[in-house]
Parts: sequence; structure tokens; C-alpha cells
Amino acid sequence: MLRSSTSLLLLRHGQSEWNAVRRWQGSADTPLTALGREQAISAAERLAALDVDFCGPWTSDLDRAATTASAIASVLGIGPTIADRRLREATAGEWEGLTPHEIEARYPGWLDAHRRPASFEPFDTVVARALAAIRAIAGAARPPGSVPLVVTHSGVIRSVMRHLGHPDSRIANLGGVWLSVDPASSAIDTADGIGGRDTIGVSVGDLFDADGIVVSGIDIPGEDPRQQADQSHDHRRTDG
Repeated sequence: MLRSSTSLLLLRHGQSEWNAVRRWQGSADTPLTALGREQAISAAERLAALDVDFCGPWTSDLDRAATTASAIASVLGIGPTIADRRLREATAGEWEGLTPHEIEARYPGWLDAHRRPASFEPFDTVVARALAAIRAIAGAARPPGSVPLVVTHSGVIRSVMRHLGHPDSRIANLGGVWLSVDPASSAIDTADGIGGRDTIGVSVGDLFDADGIVVSGIDIPGEDPRQQADQSHDHRRTDG
């Protein structure tokens, strides 16, 4: 586990109502289930047992992440939460609210072929905004030496991990990953970096295993960074 002043923990939110019924979420603003709230408290208790001085938390502006962040902040005694729209899940366009069965009926073979509708937010756009947020958060960490806690979404976490060259890993609710961020990179403006291979100042550390937390949401739809089959970013695709 990384615990230097340049460390940052990305966590996925708790189970949402659409997670529970297998509906594709994207940027739809769905609330947590009762289980999702329990997961947040369990994760906070586990984080409290670590020898880490957390700060923040920063969160996606979507309710499922913001509510998770608030619950964790209450247990850890940190806050207030800081919402950042750049941390929200990729927009899934006309797939939002649909189950895999409904998608297959309307778009036969698309899921197996890793295809996405034109309204689905591109991978590069998600990565560019997420990395910009991560660098800004690392630069804003206070007090010095504290570790920013960031609550976001599985698709965001997996997309950033794959962009940084890490093998794709499914992320359970309240699972996550430790990142190392060079403080100097917080001054880099990545807003125009879409389409590039920008990995400056950010690297992937260990996964945060939601050990002891009731697991849900590993194989559910709606938070999946796989791209259309006609895109050639082989290192960015998930094939299983």
C-alpha cells in the first residue's frame, strides 16, 4: 500500500438501486440501497483501522458516490465532502436504465462485440477528465502528507487503471485502487489531452480489497469501460 504524501485512494461507491436490479447506470443519478449504505460504513471502519491520515473526501457529483463519501467522512471524522463533476461515471446514452437483456434485444450482439452506441461517452474523454481531477486533488491535499480519499465509479477507476498500463480488474462496491501522484503533475492541464497517452506523474499501486464488506456489484452493468469494437486502442479494451 502506498502511504506517501503523493498517495491517493480511489474507491467505488456502495451498491445503488440500479446496481441491485442490473440496470445500466452511466451518469444516471441513482441512490444507494440500504446495503450500499451498510457497505459504506463497513468500508469506513476498515479505513479507520489503517495507519493513514486521510483528507477530503472528494467525490463524484452523482448521489450514489456523494452519499457514500458522506458516510465515510462521518466515520473518519473528515470533511466536508468536495464534489467534482469530472469524477462522475461515463455517460451511457440510450443504454442508461436498460438491463443487459433489454440491450441485447435492441442491439443484438453489441455487448459480446464490445460495441457502444454513439451517445456513449468516449474512453479518452473519461480518462482525460478523471486524470485532471486526480492531479488537482493531489495538489489540494491538506495538511501536507495526508492522503486524499476519492469516491468515484467502477468505470472511471478501471479506465484510469487500463490507461496507466495496469491489467483490467473488476471493482466491487467499495473496492478501489491506490494511486501515486507526483505533486508537480497537479499543475499540468490535461483538458486538451484527449486521444493521447498521458501518464505523466500518475501510477497505479495496490488494489484496495473490500475485505470484510458484503460484496455486490462485481459483474453488474452500467459501469464498464469497454469501448466500441471499431476503436483500435487495444490496451484500453476488456476482452473478458
